[in-house]
Amino acid sequence: MEKLRWGILGTARINRKVIPALQASKNGEVVGVASRDEAKAREQAEKHGLPEAFSSYEDLLASPDVSAVYIPLPNTMHREWAIKSLEAGKHVLCEKPLAVSAQECEEIGRVAAERGLKVLEGFMYRFHPRFELLQDLMQKHVVGELKFIRVAHSFAAEGEGNIRWFSALGGGALLDTGCYCVNVSRMIAREEPFKVSAFANYVDAADEGRVDTSIAGLMRFPGGATALFDCGVDLERRNLLEVTGTQGRLYLENPFSLIDEDSVIEEHHFGYDTVIHEVGGQNHFVRMAEHFAEGVMNGTPLRYSVTDAANNLRVLEALAKAAARAETEATR
Repeated sequence: MEKLRWGILGTARINRKVIPALQASKNGEVVGVASRDEAKAREQAEKHGLPEAFSSYEDLLASPDVSAVYIPLPNTMHREWAIKSLEAGKHVLCEKPLAVSAQECEEIGRVAAERGLKVLEGFMYRFHPRFELLQDLMQKHVVGELKFIRVAHSFAAEGEGNIRWFSALGGGALLDTGCYCVNVSRMIAREEPFKVSAFANYVDAADEGRVDTSIAGLMRFPGGATALFDCGVDLERRNLLEVTGTQGRLYLENPFSLIDEDSVIEEHHFGYDTVIHEVGGQNHFVRMAEHFAEGVMNGTPLRYSVTDAANNLRVLEALAKAAARAETEATR
């Protein structure tokens, strides 16, 4: 079987999940990893049994053995290296968020279109069979008319040098965990919100300025649904999704973090009728990699587009502005 040949730009911690998934995919193989610190590249290449360790990102992009790259770099580096990868003729799978603004996403999309190359924002959860089932249940209107979406995604980030504490690297909770909350809400509502509000907690950044450590937000959709979310990078771990309508409710525990474990979707109807939908465990990183490779090798459309990534960033930008202004209506 023909396989997509991957190169990894950077030695980020997430590689410990993604590289094995790329290696396990039926239609992909990993050629090598690049780092500006050659020792780190060699260490990670040896750990995962990769043939090549590149001492610069440029060297990896120049390699004729690499046809696609995975980018796990800090958020503010995504645009630069996505575009450089495309200009080098490589397809791009980039960690979320694809960029730090809708405008940057659109720039990436234009270059990809000009070059005839694929770009995918790495929301791996969308490839878990639970979310395929969830979308099927929503299309069957099992909850009736959609009214509320509730999402929580938080954890405690470790280490003083963690990139989440650096403003210049695109740190903070909204871009790190909030992007999931916005993405899944838009996916479920099947439309774009027209109004948002948000409140955030901030700390001094490790470099300059400040970063948001937690944020709560509201999104109002044209069809009448409202999404409520909270997220954080300095909180007790919470990870849930609830979808409520006029005829029922769907509930998922750990919607974003499950990999191989079996799971369920709970379907509730006014307390007297409960259905438990069991879903077998599958590695959503592997499924994402296989979907991407199929799109590249067969020339078929990807499940979602760069336009979707831009729309997600547009909402995130609006939430960031709303939180920074903290404009509220007094209750007394």
